[in-house]
Amino acid sequence: MTARPASRRPVHAAVRRAVVTVAVVLGAAACGFVSPGGEPTPAASPAVLTIGMPNSIEGEDNNPFDSGSAAQKLGYANVLYEPLAQVNLVDPAQDPTPWLASSWSWDASYTELRVTVREGVTWSDGEPLTPDDVAFTFALRRDDPALNPDLLPYEDVRVEGQDVVVTFGSGQYVHRTTAINTFVVPEHVWDDRPAEALLEDPDLAPVGTGPYVLEEFAPDGVTLVARDDYWGGPLAVPELRYVAYPDNDALTAAYVRGEVQWGWAYIPSYEDVYVAADPDHLHQFAPTGLAIDALFLNTQVPPFDDVAVRRAVNLVLDRDDISNLATSGVWPPLRSATGLPLPAGEPFLAPELADLGLAVDVPRAAGILEEAGYELVDGVLHDEGGVPVTFTLTNPSGWTDYLWELEIVKEAVARLGIVATVEGQDEAEWFDRIGRGDFQASMHWTDGGATPWDTYSSQMNGAHVRPLGTAADANFGRFQDDEADAAFRTYASSTDDAERAEALATIQRVYVDQVPAIPLLGRPTAAQYSTVAYTGFPSEADPYASPQPTSPAASLVLTRLEPSAGE
Repeated sequence: MTARPASRRPVHAAVRRAVVTVAVVLGAAACGFVSPGGEPTPAASPAVLTIGMPNSIEGEDNNPFDSGSAAQKLGYANVLYEPLAQVNLVDPAQDPTPWLASSWSWDASYTELRVTVREGVTWSDGEPLTPDDVAFTFALRRDDPALNPDLLPYEDVRVEGQDVVVTFGSGQYVHRTTAINTFVVPEHVWDDRPAEALLEDPDLAPVGTGPYVLEEFAPDGVTLVARDDYWGGPLAVPELRYVAYPDNDALTAAYVRGEVQWGWAYIPSYEDVYVAADPDHLHQFAPTGLAIDALFLNTQVPPFDDVAVRRAVNLVLDRDDISNLATSGVWPPLRSATGLPLPAGEPFLAPELADLGLAVDVPRAAGILEEAGYELVDGVLHDEGGVPVTFTLTNPSGWTDYLWELEIVKEAVARLGIVATVEGQDEAEWFDRIGRGDFQASMHWTDGGATPWDTYSSQMNGAHVRPLGTAADANFGRFQDDEADAAFRTYASSTDDAERAEALATIQRVYVDQVPAIPLLGRPTAAQYSTVAYTGFPSEADPYASPQPTSPAASLVLTRLEPSAGE
């Protein structure tokens, strides 16, 4: 357990407490805190909502800016810190829900955002939320690119009464919801921290506007308790417990034993393995928007620095097999060569590409390689220099769905004479290596959004390119194309619908022709949850928010939960 000075921990008489009768005991492994196997243990008190994720953590780090922090990987950052508005990732076109902002507006060019800050909100240390806090947070992102992963071109930030006005260097049509879906931090806490080291600050005494405060960080889990002074009103759940599990299987077993009530794990045959254990109370909700799962290819190193290899591999992958065998059909196979999920992506398809699909064509793939100078020698593909074509497929060892997908890729490319190997890695090592470009091929997700901007930008926007060895936050394959990069800038900044449509068509043409990554599956924002103790989670009948506990909507979801009847 991590100790901290009592003077740094906000203390409130207003914080409601609940007693944990029995906790899930976790082992502190060298790679991080993980749950053990062994005998089933009793569940916690029904009043406690336990959230599990198959993500390893290495120690206390509550920094909301750091995507690798324990707070972000387990999700509790999103109940400590809150956004200006809640964006429904299930239906990104839906109007956002006002949150720390009571209202906002854009000018016609989408270069100026005016945010009216909600009154009556207090930080967990009792200080009021002010427009200065919001302006300070925008300025942090403007001044430090490491805190601005969405690459928003912030310029002037000023306070006008209860409003904060932010200007941007270019039109932000595609980021019109991104800019208001970002969390806010308190100036009086963060202003005295070294600006050059904010991303490394573990934020050991977090102060947020969220509905819960950190009570304890320990090897057996992270405990948060509800605020009675929360601006959003009373909360049905008095205590949250976040637990890290080593893999999907361990978390699935914890679900079935009743030890975890909310989380996300890939569960093969989930209806038989998970739902059937308690059909009245165990649920999975997996809505799909514009995000996808793709095979990211390092275009700076062999063999994927050759577009012929990228095109050929794309043509031998059976998306139906990958969907059915690796995800039990929960992740739908992509059908459009543009890589957009359908029907969500239909309004965005370039007319000339609308009917171009993804289909297995091994003879065509072999012909592409032969034309590029490759040849088979004793069944093994060799390049023009006589070097066998091989590559390694990597993902974290505990991410079983991705590893199964990699095995299917390995078998598919063998039909071309390509020798591929699958390597499971430590999760932290994988995040580090893919960021630095130290990989050849790896499964990864894209962001979603109100438009396909994020889907494509994650895979191929040259603005994200960093030298090999330097961490990148997207476009890990370091793909760059001048025509596509110009189109990204136009799509982001133009206020003309026709101009934006043509820019998106250009991006799609480059995507189809150059294959910067290989689109495989639509990516649902999926979660599992139990209604034994609480109801009100997002569902097919009421898809009001992303169901995942690691999304910014977690605070919204927790305000919607109510005790189950009879509990």
